[in-house]
Amino acid sequence: MKTFGFAGWSGSGKTTLIEQLIPRFVKRGLRVSLIKHAHHTFDVDHPGKDSYRHRHAGASEILVTSSRRWVLMHELRGAQEPSFDEQVKRISPCDLLLVEGFKFAPIPKLEVWRAETGEPLLHPNDPHIVAVASDAKVETRLPLLNLNDVEAVSIFVLKHLKLA
Repeated sequence: MKTFGFAGWSGSGKTTLIEQLIPRFVKRGLRVSLIKHAHHTFDVDHPGKDSYRHRHAGASEILVTSSRRWVLMHELRGAQEPSFDEQVKRISPCDLLLVEGFKFAPIPKLEVWRAETGEPLLHPNDPHIVAVASDAKVETRLPLLNLNDVEAVSIFVLKHLKLA
């Protein structure tokens, strides 16, 4: 399983870029999975649903399954968030694991950067960033990719991982 990350500040376009890359990778015959680090307040469950009620009643894990998908929700209940490596172990085998967030994970990453965020570049302080994708000119020694050229970004990722 090859792993490749996308790092950048909120609003930089990481999710949109990944959403456009996944079909390109799948079209090449790759089985793609994704880990996304979310803010601590996220919830995939909805008030009133059975699973929500069971979780709030105190269940530690709830597995909801159907003929189309399944999801396992695990409540930490005050325990420490599992490490990145522990979370990767939970992923079923695939060809390409994409990672959104986890800015400090020791994996090859593409920095997605837009000037409009007003945030500084991450790559000067992260040796795992292997390239920058932006819609602006960026002073960097790393490869600079046009954020709007999704095909070029996909080719870069595949070549970097030796999948192309």
